Amino acid sequence: MRKLLLILFSVLLVACSGNKSENDELLSKFNSTWNIYEDIVNNDDGSVTYYALPWGGLVASFKEHNMPVDWSGYESITFEFAEPTKVATQIMVSSELKTTGKAGITSLTCYFDGHDVRSVGEVALQASDSTTLQVKKVYLTKVSSTWQPTMVWTGECAFGNWENGFVVGAEKFKDAQPGDKLEFVCSADRSNPEVTYWLLKTIYDNTDSTLEGNSSELNEWGCVLMGRESKSYRMALTDKDIKNLQVKGLFTNGYYMVVTKVNLLRKIVKSDSADKR
Repeated sequence: MRKLLLILFSVLLVACSGNKSENDELLSKFNSTWNIYEDIVNNDDGSVTYYALPWGGLVASFKEHNMPVDWSGYESITFEFAEPTKVATQIMVSSELKTTGKAGITSLTCYFDGHDVRSVGEVALQASDSTTLQVKKVYLTKVSSTWQPTMVWTGECAFGNWENGFVVGAEKFKDAQPGDKLEFVCSADRSNPEVTYWLLKTIYDNTDSTLEGNSSELNEWGCVLMGRESKSYRMALTDKDIKNLQVKGLFTNGYYMVVTKVNLLRKIVKSDSADKR
């Protein structure tokens, strides 16, 4: 009997250890920083405390045999924090794809949709100012759906220094549903060498109110910070967004971005649902 209990205990111990190592697999890779004056502490509960400096980076290498990995089977990477962030925080994937979250959030997800993630070498978590971030979990979410596009606007709008913008009429959103996404096909205008950042702003037309679906990404001026190599930007639409867009329509402008197309995306769920790695 005692021998049987010992065997059962050993099995449970191995199972628990296996689950822990699977859950902590990604977080454990974040073991270096871009700024040598930053610090990392591995806590007993498995979380990581990151003492960040402005735009340094808590960094993980995902290369296998010195080669980048293919994440095309995943739709996002998520960081969960033990307490709300105190400053704007950013996830950067391979120095090209990035997502910024405002202060006060407890999780931040970088969605891969619209971007090529077949060759991922490095991921970094960055802070806009000196702060302490306690990361309790990092995970990838497998692709669970595809997105069917309907074009709602096409043209070529170069925003310049907030000089230009465009409207998508309310009638374009008559069939939209909460959970649908807006996709902006865009690029950074690098014609002015003095411009070092790029912004996109979306509001209900003829109002000062920004859309709700990407509120966690907006800076203090209600803008999304775009990357130098940006090719597209997607945002989910909430019930409030749909109701307002169906009455007012959408107005988009920004700072030194060029938009050539806007698609309304409808989710088509795959038969095999996604899990978290």
